[in-house]
Amino acid sequence: MLYYIATLFSLFTLGQDPAQNKPNVLFISIDDQNDWIGCMKGHPDVKTPNIDRLAKKGTLFANAHCQSPLCNPSRTSLLFGKRPTSTGVYGLMPGPRSSPILVKATSLTQAFMKSGYDTNICGKIYHDGSIVPKNQLSECATWGPAPGMPKPAKPFVQTPAKHPAMDWGIFPNDDSKQPDWKTTDWAISKLKEKQTQPLFLGIGYRLPHVPCFASQKWFDLYPKEVTLPPVKDDDRNDTPEFSWYLHWKLPEPRLSWLKKSNQWQPLVKSYLASISFMDSQVGRLLDALEASGKAESTLIVLWSDHGWHLGEKGITGKNSLWERSTRVPLIFAGKGITPNAVCNRPVELLDIYPTLVELCSLQKVKGLEGHSLLPLLQNSSAPRTWPAITSHNTGNHSIRSERYRFIKYADGTEELYDHCEDPNEWRNLAKEKGFEKVLEEHRAWLPKVDLPPIPNSAHRILIWDAKTKTATWEGKPVIASEKED
Repeated sequence: MLYYIATLFSLFTLGQDPAQNKPNVLFISIDDQNDWIGCMKGHPDVKTPNIDRLAKKGTLFANAHCQSPLCNPSRTSLLFGKRPTSTGVYGLMPGPRSSPILVKATSLTQAFMKSGYDTNICGKIYHDGSIVPKNQLSECATWGPAPGMPKPAKPFVQTPAKHPAMDWGIFPNDDSKQPDWKTTDWAISKLKEKQTQPLFLGIGYRLPHVPCFASQKWFDLYPKEVTLPPVKDDDRNDTPEFSWYLHWKLPEPRLSWLKKSNQWQPLVKSYLASISFMDSQVGRLLDALEASGKAESTLIVLWSDHGWHLGEKGITGKNSLWERSTRVPLIFAGKGITPNAVCNRPVELLDIYPTLVELCSLQKVKGLEGHSLLPLLQNSSAPRTWPAITSHNTGNHSIRSERYRFIKYADGTEELYDHCEDPNEWRNLAKEKGFEKVLEEHRAWLPKVDLPPIPNSAHRILIWDAKTKTATWEGKPVIASEKED
């Protein structure tokens, strides 16, 4: 107990400026970053020296998961502290304030403002367009630039969907043209400013989100033939038909097309190169923090909104309830945080908000559905009761415990994977004998509140009608015979 009190006291009195008695917070978001991070051991070739050095300074949550495998609902959940099932925010639009539950809710950035912080964000923290311009300064003191992705004169790759974002290759030649470079520049300028208040600085990086563009130097880090993720040709034979519905008719290409078009290697290598470039920007940011003299008084939180498939389960992209889509990097570092620690307990992005409320002594916020990670930041092996829960549209949920992943779809079908024996989730145990107790234990964690999508929800919205046993995807009937393998 004395250690707990001492740790809290040290965290609340970090500032070097007498006017600052709360820690600064560097809040780093990465877009579409799965577990292909060196310290997470998700890919044997990946090179992320800067994120790895950050992990050594703090605690890495190696079993962290998003609340939704899609940008807007995932970020809404993290920034407002509520599950998608509690708010009805499932699609890429509309934004969080369109939910009746969130109209007057206190966002994470507002919580910092109310507690005396100079609150700034730049890049992609909130999902693009989710907060209309006239309301942006009600969410934070300064809404910095959020530059978009550059585009070549013509696409390098022409995927079946012909979507402009579905592209990858060597571009641009000058790293400073990348939006993540520009975002880092802006953040560095804020770090150089003299403070009269504790600083909250949110930096939202866009890569490795498609289009996966990086200059030649980042491709040169990798061998001519990179390691492809392990896949099993008949992997989907024991998964329910409904598992296809969550990524029905998406612009992200299937593995079958990547193989046929000889684009699997290029995509994987481009994703890796994009990760390494993004990691270099984390390095610039950390170096600037050290140079500013504020490192000792700053807490750092690094996270990604969800993962990304690169052929696993026969797909690319997100929108699934499997490990590759839900597992994300999550790191806390700073004075008072246990250094060089790895926690394997299942945790959620939802836990970030209540953790920062506690670490930064913010005003209490009612209705937060996550749980503070402070006990695990002190002792990575501390007991934890809760699993990680991911939802994608009403009725579709994944429960990730320390050993198992359980999935229940809206039509009642299920999957169960033992991560001790089957880390690739190749063997669905849901119908095998001997796992009845495990299934029941995980079913008990299914959300009790499971709201339908809020009005005007659009993009990647799946609705299951239990009476007619039919599904609609973005307002159109799902026809199983039209499934794209």
